[in-house]
Amino acid sequence: MTQSIQALREERTAKAREARALLDAKTGKEWTPEVKDQVDAIYAAIDRLDEQIARVERVLTIEDSLEQRGRVLSEKNGRSVDENAATIRAEKAIFSAWARGGAEALTDDQRAHVKARRDEAQRVYGAQSVGTGAAGGYLVPRDFAETMLERMAAFGGMRAVATVIQTDGGNAIDYATVDETGQEGEIVGESLAASGQDIAFGTVSIGAYKYSSKTVVVPLELLQDSRIDIEPYINVALATRIARITNRHFTTGTGAGQPRGVVTAAAAGKAGAAGQLAAVTYDDLVDLEHAVDPAYRTSGRWMFHDTTLKALKKLKDGQGRPLWRPGVTGGDPSDILGYGYTVNQHMAPMGASARSLLFGDFKKYLIRDVMAVTLFRFADSKYLEKGQVAFLAWSRHDGNLIDASNDAIKAFQHPAS
Repeated sequence: MTQSIQALREERTAKAREARALLDAKTGKEWTPEVKDQVDAIYAAIDRLDEQIARVERVLTIEDSLEQRGRVLSEKNGRSVDENAATIRAEKAIFSAWARGGAEALTDDQRAHVKARRDEAQRVYGAQSVGTGAAGGYLVPRDFAETMLERMAAFGGMRAVATVIQTDGGNAIDYATVDETGQEGEIVGESLAASGQDIAFGTVSIGAYKYSSKTVVVPLELLQDSRIDIEPYINVALATRIARITNRHFTTGTGAGQPRGVVTAAAAGKAGAAGQLAAVTYDDLVDLEHAVDPAYRTSGRWMFHDTTLKALKKLKDGQGRPLWRPGVTGGDPSDILGYGYTVNQHMAPMGASARSLLFGDFKKYLIRDVMAVTLFRFADSKYLEKGQVAFLAWSRHDGNLIDASNDAIKAFQHPAS
């Protein structure tokens, strides 16, 4: 698979370079219908390659690698990769035994290990009903939780561009917000004291909303087959469920009983003209770009639904050249007006009153994950009659825009009619 994706990337790089060479070399009268058709054909090939690469990358992202997980932990705790891999292997064995046979399937040593981790969690998290107990709750190892969160980044778009923090406890955090556009230094004469300036800042409370994966059903045949590594199978299923709902809320959440999404929090940047229900113009993009303060534009990028990207790819400049330019491998991403973009399927497609485009510095949006993830196993008659066992995960998350200036991210909104 690695060779396959490498070949795809090399083919895409060649196509992107060919397209960029034509865009840079052909101007004015040189931009003939024949050249336009040639570029359109290259773009169509790039689109096909992007779809293939995205499918392969998604599989690679969610695949489990014990050595890689050990290496990541080693960077955090200073222990050797082998030591961490051994710890993860032991945790995986405990999880596998519990998932396949419940608490009664654990050995005495495994029970002692789980109890020690449960006691530590109660001390650190102050959590209730954690560990393997009468209620059947299993506080998953931190590595399991971190891996689940990493896999969640493969779904949706907000985790890929926002600032993400992880906390052990779930108490609300009053996060300071500062208007970076209003801070300025001064010239100070020799032997004179620097003047003081009180920084104007506010606070945004970041809590921890409780999310459920809903029950994930696993056939008994998979649990009984010892050749199948059941941990990543369940982990991916949980990550997919929770990633979808949290990305929806990080994007369009109301802030009332759920995270305040970036679309909800973004200030108005540009309103479409009357009747412009399913289109965006070149001028709209320029106006939205410049609605964001230059202090934030240096880290600016676009965010929109895939159908909006399709429309933007068809936009041309005054000479008929596409505004969208394919990225070339080596840190050169595809761009629109020189800025990268993120496709987020929870953004509204273009339509009446829709906020279909965002532009700005998405690092100003903060996502908080609480590391105490609890998993429950259900093996009652409701499922066993169908030859199944069910799993249910609880995790806690919140998100909000951390920007006192209201200038970091702006939205384009279509008219109502």
